[in-house]
Amino acid sequence: MTKPYVYVTRKLPDEHLQELRKHARVECWEKADEPVPRDVLLEKAASADALLTMLSDRVDKELLENAPRLKAAANLAVGFDNIDVEACSKRGVAVCNTPDVLTEATADLGFALLMASARRVTEAERYIKDDKWTQWGPYMFAGADVYGATLGIIGMGRIGEAVAARASGFRMKVGYHTRSRKQQAEQELGVVYREKEDLLRNSDFVVLTAPLTPETKHMISREELAIMKPTAHLINIGRGPLVDEEALFDALQHHELAGAGLDVFEDEPIRSSHPLLTLPQVTALPHIGSATTSTRNEMIRLAARNIAGVLNGAGAVTQVNEPESP
Repeated sequence: MTKPYVYVTRKLPDEHLQELRKHARVECWEKADEPVPRDVLLEKAASADALLTMLSDRVDKELLENAPRLKAAANLAVGFDNIDVEACSKRGVAVCNTPDVLTEATADLGFALLMASARRVTEAERYIKDDKWTQWGPYMFAGADVYGATLGIIGMGRIGEAVAARASGFRMKVGYHTRSRKQQAEQELGVVYREKEDLLRNSDFVVLTAPLTPETKHMISREELAIMKPTAHLINIGRGPLVDEEALFDALQHHELAGAGLDVFEDEPIRSSHPLLTLPQVTALPHIGSATTSTRNEMIRLAARNIAGVLNGAGAVTQVNEPESP
């Protein structure tokens, strides 16, 4: 019997796909750091039983209508806003993600951005690398205190809780806002639920870890930024469209906000001409929240296990939908 066919949209280390190869014929796009072209993805999806996708790959109605054999779309990410989950469910396609395994790495990166923004790390680094350091001054690159400051977390899922846990070591006062209160987190981490406006008004640092949904798009707009302290810093490790970037640029440019640490953007990848990248008080990274070697390896293995489970009938480990019967 011919094995099912799985197409992987990036070149991934074969050692992490070996278990999947026991259940399927696996083909990878030839490049590790460039997305598969849309026409190639559509061509491969037409005969695929499963896809292992990246956030840059759209699994939409167009693709699904031309992929009659497709049974699973496994995203190499905790988010899955690149996949039309409703359309997949109607066509009996299992949608899977890779939660949990990337929580700690992403929280580390979020706190690193917070620290870098507070202490103006990238500004100071550029200063010395540009050979501008000719003397010392008492307020040279003076930044904000992190120890004892007030942290507001919007989106109190696993990553939000992990950020709160790191904040405890800095004796930060932590508030959070999410769709529903997290009683266990309040007890274990000492965090306090706040209404969104109250959290924004009183936080020295606001960290976004919320998923992207129609309701959360531009959840930080001009109105929300106007509420924040002019000394506050905004950190986004969730999704770029959570923030109205034009409004953020204006707030930073007019010193209505002290700084921003951004790992995600509305349109990725962004170019150096992007207005936010022209501001010295912006610390920007190329969407590397979970980018540690061990974390990425485990994400690949989990995505592969999800596909294998769907194909062999055992079920996926981390599935986000309930496909309808064909």
